[in-house]
Amino acid sequence: MSRVGKAPVDIPDGVQVTIENNRVTAKGPKGELQVDIRPEIILKKEDASIKVEIPADTKQNRALHGLSRTLVYNVVQGVSEGFEKKLQIEGVGFRAEMKGKKILLNIGYSHPILVVPPEGVTISVEKDTLITVSGIDKELVGQLAAKIRACRKPEPYKGKGIRYIDEVVKRKAGKAAA
Repeated sequence: MSRVGKAPVDIPDGVQVTIENNRVTAKGPKGELQVDIRPEIILKKEDASIKVEIPADTKQNRALHGLSRTLVYNVVQGVSEGFEKKLQIEGVGFRAEMKGKKILLNIGYSHPILVVPPEGVTISVEKDTLITVSGIDKELVGQLAAKIRACRKPEPYKGKGIRYIDEVVKRKAGKAAA
């Protein structure tokens, strides 16, 4: 059995959760999200929590148990608190600026790169080198942050590029002088 799957998902105050045909819908102060759960998984709503159970202890069900619980948790967490990822730009002359809701990246190429966020995700820039991606859908926030990082991944010699705030870039020594 999955240790993650065994833990109930607590529903915070101000969040309403409905379960219909293995579709979990959560409404909260930040918005509304829904997620479809596989039909093999049994969802039970008790008081202020949701329990995720499996009918039989098969390899497939064990694999889906923790995943399903995490998907439900992410929906509840998203509508109550939301998610955010922070990115940092390293490099001389590298910077980002807002153009309406879009972000313009000057990161060493001959042209600036314009990144358009999807519906439900917001981007903000602080100090020209700190980008914050936030929203209620964890998947969309992570996907957009990864897309921005992919524009200029951090390189190992000087560390230039776009990285997550908590990311550690292994540095390499350059060529030794003869």
